[in-house]
Amino acid sequence: MGLLDGWTYCPRCRSELTRVDDTLACHSCGFVAYPNPAPTACAVCVDEGRLLLVRRAGDPFRGSWDLPGGFIGEEEHPLDCVVRELREETGLEVEPQEFLGVWIDRYSEDESGPGTLNLYWRARVVGGEAAAADDVSELRWFPLDELPAPEELAFRNLADVVGLFRQEHA
Repeated sequence: MGLLDGWTYCPRCRSELTRVDDTLACHSCGFVAYPNPAPTACAVCVDEGRLLLVRRAGDPFRGSWDLPGGFIGEEEHPLDCVVRELREETGLEVEPQEFLGVWIDRYSEDESGPGTLNLYWRARVVGGEAAAADDVSELRWFPLDELPAPEELAFRNLADVVGLFRQEHA
């Protein structure tokens, strides 16, 4: 299901929307809706060969392991998002380091949810007290030989990102 599926009326003036290629347009007020993915910023925190993962407290993927991070605010720089999300979810203060890459995914367990554009940075813990908070029920530092199996990870893209950690520390 695409982001704009089910949209019928303009959110600004309530006139009927018209599909134009992949967009929806309002001919009354000029509003155009684009099916863009929602951007996220996440951290790959490594310490002494261990990877920090968090257990999701809510849906989608309640109870699965995830990398800490979250959705970027409309006016927020992605690196500021990494710092904010890590503080909110783990109580840790981090310093983002090198950019690791971009992965595309869906925010749902059955691939029907909205698209996400997931940005990952390596991050170094510089302070704080580790404690699960916000939408995280548990956090744990995993050694290479104890990483969760791919089916225990929340989103499809995590297997690739966690795979980078495995390669670097094998």
